[in-house]
Amino acid sequence: MPFVLDASIAACWALTDEDHRTAALALTRIQSDQALAPGLLWFEVRNILIVNERRRRITPRETARFLEFLSKLRLLLDGSPEESHALQLARVHGITFYDASYLELALRERLPLATLDRELARAAQAEGVLLLGG
Repeated sequence: MPFVLDASIAACWALTDEDHRTAALALTRIQSDQALAPGLLWFEVRNILIVNERRRRITPRETARFLEFLSKLRLLLDGSPEESHALQLARVHGITFYDASYLELALRERLPLATLDRELARAAQAEGVLLLGG
């Protein structure tokens, strides 16, 4: 079954010093199932990578390798969020609009959400969205 992937999961994949059961499950699942994410994932992942280069947690070479790896996954970026619904979710749950975009996609597509973000996970559960590995 497809699922919605958020940037916290991708960050865990990119940073070898991080390990989480949900991220490992998502990586296994994306090998056979398609993952969806809002288009902003493209920007978020690259920002995470560049910030961690500055912190010397990864090298530019590791960034390039990870982006190549990510490009080969069964990941579909959604460019058509329902803006008013995402805004409402952000307001109701006190989460960022970015996080609300992942939640809106999971709700719209009726898919489980893979996230390591606690606030987003709480909002998802409040909205009846299944959490991958949860």
